[in-house]
Amino acid sequence: MGSSGREELSVEAAESPPARDTLFRKYRGCYVSRGVGLLLGVTFVSGMVATGLLVYYLTPHVPPPPPPPSPPLSYQPHTPANATTFTTTTTTTTAASQQVQGTEGVTAAPPSSDRDLLTEDKSEAKQGSPRLPRSLRPLHYLVKLQPLINGNLSILGYVEVEMEVLEATTNITLHIADIITHNDTIRLRPLGKPAGPGLAIAAHQYDAEREFYVAQLKEPLRPGGRYVLSMHFLGLLNDLMKGFYRSTYRDADGTEKRLAATQFQATDARRAFPCFDEPGLKATFEVHLARQDNMTSLSNMPIKETLPMAGQEGWLWDHYQTTVNMSTYLLAFVVSDFVSMNTTVNDNILFRVWTQPSALHQASYSLDIGPRILSYFATFFNQSYPLPKMDMVAIPDFAPGAMENWGLATYREFLMLYDPRVSAANNKQLVASVVAHELAHQWFGNLVSPRWWTDIWLNEGFASYLEYIGVDLVEPSWRILEQFVLKRIHGMFTADSLASSHPIRHNAEHADRVAYDKGSSIIRMMSHFLGDAALRRGLTHYLNHFKYDNAEQDDLWRHLTEAAHAAGTLPPELSVKAIMDTWTLQMGYPVIRVERSPDGTSASVSQERFLLVKDDSAEDTHDYKWWVPLTYTGQQRPDFSQTQPQVWMKDSEAQVTVKGLPPKDQWVIFNLQQTSYYRVNYDQHNWNLLIQQLLNDHSAIHTVNRAQIIDDALDLSRAGQLPYSTALEVTTYLPREAEYVPWAAALDNLGYIRDMLRHTTAYGALRRYLLDIVVPLYDSVGFQDHESDPLLDQYKRQKALSWACELEHSDCLANAAASYAAWMADPDNTSISPNLKSTVYCHAIAEGGEEEWTFAWGQYLAAAVGSEKVKLLQAMGCTKRPWLLSRYLEMAFSPGSDIRKQDALTVFSAVATNDVGRPLAWTFLQDRWDDLRDFLERTGARMVRAVSRNFNTPLHRKELDEFHESHTRQLPQYAQDMAQLLEEVKGNVAWQETRYGEVLAWLEARGHDHMLPSH
Repeated sequence: MGSSGREELSVEAAESPPARDTLFRKYRGCYVSRGVGLLLGVTFVSGMVATGLLVYYLTPHVPPPPPPPSPPLSYQPHTPANATTFTTTTTTTTAASQQVQGTEGVTAAPPSSDRDLLTEDKSEAKQGSPRLPRSLRPLHYLVKLQPLINGNLSILGYVEVEMEVLEATTNITLHIADIITHNDTIRLRPLGKPAGPGLAIAAHQYDAEREFYVAQLKEPLRPGGRYVLSMHFLGLLNDLMKGFYRSTYRDADGTEKRLAATQFQATDARRAFPCFDEPGLKATFEVHLARQDNMTSLSNMPIKETLPMAGQEGWLWDHYQTTVNMSTYLLAFVVSDFVSMNTTVNDNILFRVWTQPSALHQASYSLDIGPRILSYFATFFNQSYPLPKMDMVAIPDFAPGAMENWGLATYREFLMLYDPRVSAANNKQLVASVVAHELAHQWFGNLVSPRWWTDIWLNEGFASYLEYIGVDLVEPSWRILEQFVLKRIHGMFTADSLASSHPIRHNAEHADRVAYDKGSSIIRMMSHFLGDAALRRGLTHYLNHFKYDNAEQDDLWRHLTEAAHAAGTLPPELSVKAIMDTWTLQMGYPVIRVERSPDGTSASVSQERFLLVKDDSAEDTHDYKWWVPLTYTGQQRPDFSQTQPQVWMKDSEAQVTVKGLPPKDQWVIFNLQQTSYYRVNYDQHNWNLLIQQLLNDHSAIHTVNRAQIIDDALDLSRAGQLPYSTALEVTTYLPREAEYVPWAAALDNLGYIRDMLRHTTAYGALRRYLLDIVVPLYDSVGFQDHESDPLLDQYKRQKALSWACELEHSDCLANAAASYAAWMADPDNTSISPNLKSTVYCHAIAEGGEEEWTFAWGQYLAAAVGSEKVKLLQAMGCTKRPWLLSRYLEMAFSPGSDIRKQDALTVFSAVATNDVGRPLAWTFLQDRWDDLRDFLERTGARMVRAVSRNFNTPLHRKELDEFHESHTRQLPQYAQDMAQLLEEVKGNVAWQETRYGEVLAWLEARGHDHMLPSH
């Protein structure tokens, strides 16, 4: 999937799921009483089944195989006197694992008092792990689906799965969710023997907790045999943005149009058809999609043929070419009335971009860069792109940022579409990054996939690293490689310095920022200590060896070691595994302490795990040590280009001595261009030398290392490992700084101090200091944008204006208000630069009232560009009118409010980061927790984080602890996120108690008194 911006964008985000969406998925809560919910569920499902079966039997589609010779069994549940009658010939399942026998399918659960009538499943699958048994492996699927997009939203389905028997078994276990099986059509036959009755199935079993369908056989299957299991089934186009789901948009005339799309990663292919839904169980797929003749369909491969559906006028079957061997999570379908533009890559690969008709022009940039990046990655990996086509589709409703489905990548609209008249420069870079990320996955993740989700970090880490390589190819003037430290390392450093962090390699179906940001950071580190040529050679060998198959990280380490030894970039006695296991199998990272000798020419270098808050009572007694590649330079002959290690610090060494340094009156800098994933702390004398160099001539230090020095100093002070007087002195040179990357590193870190002091008496003093350094930057860039400026200069202006207005600089606020007022006066002719819209919109709405807010809402409704809609959604959360914020929160989580389900988190976060809105959002979240379950399953942790990450008082900490105890245990998938949030808030409280005084003392020493003058 997409990278930090993609799967983990805060642009993630709905009404309560209707009963029809919960046929066969894990129950995580109710919105009505149990009895009423059951009544509604049974009533609805019975209707849905009846409708589905009528459609099924009255419309021609794939003919079912002959029924088994044995007579069908029917099940009639006992009905208590106080329950609605539930009589049907369909089989019944409960949320627990059950064994049932029947003729036609699976429906909703009967009343709880009836559950003792069903026999518990005692199968091998039930007794084993949540993973599928290893007795079978799929070889090939035939999948036929007819989604009734413009009808009752059901999916008429047929599947055949060809399997090989690896171990003798009497069970066939598949994944299934939100699907009704037609049990009388389920057949098992030996491969190549379509005639005859097939093998007898003794019973059909369903384990709803683990989403298993089990066919119990009367006779065992023997190793080496190949069989085909086939069945008809009824599915649902849900509104949960997972599985095969529905979406809508409005055309230029305001007419609502429907479409259907898929999102299968990690475990939702089973919602579209029964399958072996694990990444290591690859197979080939022959897909048939039915569509109305005014729509188009897309899948991973090109269409082989299109045929009319007999007896269904206006319906067509699209029969697709068989896929290569691939994981279920990479299969994809889109059925829509979208339009496309196309080109070819290397004269043989069709490359298309698809959007709703009115937005097609916004896809021109993606179509321009996509083919070039795809072609480059084929060269980079020395491995041709293996499919005949590549489609990219912008989906109106899409939960992740983007998804790398093989040959059919899907995106949120604003992450694939770009309109230079409306979208800002950072939107353009975001589109380029996401496109490059998803195209990198076509090799790393798709061609070679993880055996299990423990190695999903390889997918996301490499794609997140390679996206920078791809973007640098098509937009070299952006200097995106310099931005890596800001976007991947610095933010990750903070999260990974918590005791509640986790190793990169761990069992997780959904990758988090550790996989993306830390993963890409250590891969970048590896590329520097191995050398680019050795890295690429090793990757090529790895991809060639495991293509169309699965692998683990040790497989990659082996191939990289061989390439590095051949190139001579790694000592013969050292392996990549020995080095990288210390970075992937343990959490955290080191701070490297450099203590120079009295004459300065040597230094004692040691390492320890960097923690923002040390807990002497912590139960973790692991001795954290890493293999650390040390690079360094000195003032005497500075050379920041030598990024291969000059010294290796072993994980077994307490310290090493580095010699050949300059004399004591000259500085040294370690970790050149911050190519490695560690912080550096120096002795006080060396810090003073660096501060003096920055004040005298900061250009003598590499741009990225200036950003590194600032980030290291301020976070070391936050952790109590460096006096704040030293770290803040580092920032005093900033009025002379002209480069974006050091400025961004400084302001991002100073933002933490601002947030901690915002509600204290010290804030006025801090604000005056921040204005001292920001106003010169503001004056140098000016309020008026120049879109012809280099990209990083545009970013610098955005940062300067955002901070100047945030600090209530009068000229900035006046310009923002005037620009917005001019737009309100003439809505069709805005003169606000796309780069400045976020700042202008937010601060004009914050300083205005209902009229300004209502105007923004009207513009949001009228906006036809995704990035513009996001900016307006965020800006409307800036108002200081509590009643507007309360109304806005209600709208975001109410059906029919014109705010898409995926955008509810954007609204909530905007309100929660507003000082006026934070208490409103906190109350809203607590009061409405039980009503928001559908949102919380995807974004619950981010909602809690948005509102509470800056909590820094004992009372706030107590409230969060109580909230955690009361609510979040209901969402166990967020246990890790909540543990980290609780630790961060604990650290904030500790900071107030231990660092507040340091910062205040330094501010006062510089003449920024926090008290009013006395007589």
